[in-house]
Amino acid sequence: MPVVNYQIENNVGVISINNPPVNALSHTLRTELVETITNAQQDESKILIMICQGRTFIAGADISEFGKPPQPPSLPDVLTTIEASNKPVIAAIHGQALGGGFEVALACHYRCALSSAKVGLPEVKLGLLPGAGGTQRVPRLAGVEMALDMITNGNPISAEKAQSYKLIDKVIEGDLFAGANSYAQELIETKAELKKARDISIDPTTVNNDLFANYREKLAKRARGQIAPQNIISCIEAAVMLPMDEGLAKERELFIECMQSNSSTAMRHLFFAQREATKVKGLNKDTPVRDVKSVAIIGGGTMGGGIAMNFANAGIPVKLVEINNEGITRGLAIIEKNYSVSVKKGKLSEKQKTHCMSLISGVIDYQELADVDLVIEAVFENLALKQEIFAELDKSCKAGAILASNTSYQDIDKIANATQRPQDVIGLHFFSPANIMKLLEIVRGSKTADDVIATSMKLAKIINKVSVLSGNCYGFIGNRILRQYAREAQLCLIEGSSPQQIDSVMQNFGMAMGPFAVGDLAGLDIGYKARQGLSDEQRGEEKTYCIADALVEMDRLGQKNGAGYYQYDPQTRARSNDPLVMDVVEQQAKAQGIKRRQFDDDEILNRLTFTMINEGAKILEEGIAQRSGDIDIVYVNGYGFPVFRGGPMQYADSLGLKNVYDTICQYREQYGEQYWQASVLLKDLALSNKTFSEWSKDK
Repeated sequence: MPVVNYQIENNVGVISINNPPVNALSHTLRTELVETITNAQQDESKILIMICQGRTFIAGADISEFGKPPQPPSLPDVLTTIEASNKPVIAAIHGQALGGGFEVALACHYRCALSSAKVGLPEVKLGLLPGAGGTQRVPRLAGVEMALDMITNGNPISAEKAQSYKLIDKVIEGDLFAGANSYAQELIETKAELKKARDISIDPTTVNNDLFANYREKLAKRARGQIAPQNIISCIEAAVMLPMDEGLAKERELFIECMQSNSSTAMRHLFFAQREATKVKGLNKDTPVRDVKSVAIIGGGTMGGGIAMNFANAGIPVKLVEINNEGITRGLAIIEKNYSVSVKKGKLSEKQKTHCMSLISGVIDYQELADVDLVIEAVFENLALKQEIFAELDKSCKAGAILASNTSYQDIDKIANATQRPQDVIGLHFFSPANIMKLLEIVRGSKTADDVIATSMKLAKIINKVSVLSGNCYGFIGNRILRQYAREAQLCLIEGSSPQQIDSVMQNFGMAMGPFAVGDLAGLDIGYKARQGLSDEQRGEEKTYCIADALVEMDRLGQKNGAGYYQYDPQTRARSNDPLVMDVVEQQAKAQGIKRRQFDDDEILNRLTFTMINEGAKILEEGIAQRSGDIDIVYVNGYGFPVFRGGPMQYADSLGLKNVYDTICQYREQYGEQYWQASVLLKDLALSNKTFSEWSKDK
């Protein structure tokens, strides 16, 4: 069956595209679209309407063609054919017109859209730029500053907003085809011109002299390590300074540069990894899911309140459980304050805030949970307390209710065994602040039922989270790797480096913050208290935490009280180095019998990143993570790993696993086997010249 159909109705040539599920720009669609428009030039139609079947207009490129040699006609060739039509072409948009799909619409002479439609150029999120004229047509139609904002952030905009910037000519209510046909008749009657974006020129004198420089500076900070945003600025600058065809040539040149860059390779890896992460190996696609129409959260602190907000935002009623009415009042106040911040930032209306708050109520009696479909425990990390709570939930909750723990590292099986229904118990590890952070680690216990896993994965989508399934082990995926990262940071510090050197190295690598700045932000007392509950074996060698403990015992807790690894200004929270911290470091090194030495930046970077990679490989060996991309999704979305590196496992693949393995073997000889025994999987892949990504695909 053809994906492009054509018929003439009342002087209107209707080009109907039907390429399920999202009308992607496949080779077949491109070929048939060129043929259809070419043939329509000679028939009796006076105007052409391009409209799509299904749930959306052309949503973008065909991802099945990513990485394959391009087949003609290219998308720019298709757009040239559309724009050169001797009859006006109207794009009739519903759903989303994104990327190449929106570029198709921009090449049309007129654009109409349902009010519910959205348009955008999200290529920057894949480390790319629009390569079929988007950077040239948008500034000509909408203005330079709008083009810079829209294309460098990659977020779609509404049809109404697009109309206000002349990217859409008419917004339609009701039936799209009827509205588009009426618009076509109107254009025929008025003998509308062939309105081409390429015919618009931008007067350079209308553009602020500092505009491009200011955007470059801003994006250098916001998108560190990414070349696409800077190349987009260059393309839009070309739209101002050059004729259309020269601007298109510049766009194509910089598009290819982006496509061949390591940052785009990494970001495209993450795009596919996020799609794969939602698929659970061995779980039948037809596995039924349980209804979740009401939720309870045990614990009304910052974490519990943040979790509650996710469900209220999705329209799901939430009961917040605290030990007394004072706790409920305090918990609801935290939530109300968070919503007020969103209102102040314009992310939420006052009406939406009121509605969300109305969905959250406080209770102090577990009997109030008899009818809820899901309970999430979010109390502090004490296994005995969690087991006590789950035993109580087992008595109070209805059969079939899902019982979840937000624990960061406790054994899900030990928690589940406190109940008579371990099949209903699962880990739902939210990240702080839970109302903002996108990641949700879903932790399966040894007896967790398939439908509980399926329900949890589906629920993650409903509450707008990026979910990754983890097996049950200490720290799961994220915190298990974080422990090794933190250990090496502490060892580099005590062996000769400084907090500022280590933080600087990791920030220059692209991490959102260095490990010591993160520690100060979270509060050093959090880790201190957690260590108190661990066995000597779990805590590890004293030299891996003695500096942190010493600072806490000096009442240096981090930002919360103005002093941690750094000193903080009480008003601005600006940090500065504190010589007192280095005195503590040197005292602890002496107490541990460590002779401090000079560190170079490369060793710090390799020790902190390669230990993450090695632990990730062990997690894959043990089946804790399903695939290497899952680990990357966890680290980019939950721990600030630079998106342009693609996550620790993709970063390892880009370096070459043989290089990583050889360095780890060198560290084993230098520092001993305790921390530097290479994973068997890493060794096997390195010696067979394979990557983690290849191994994951073969599994």
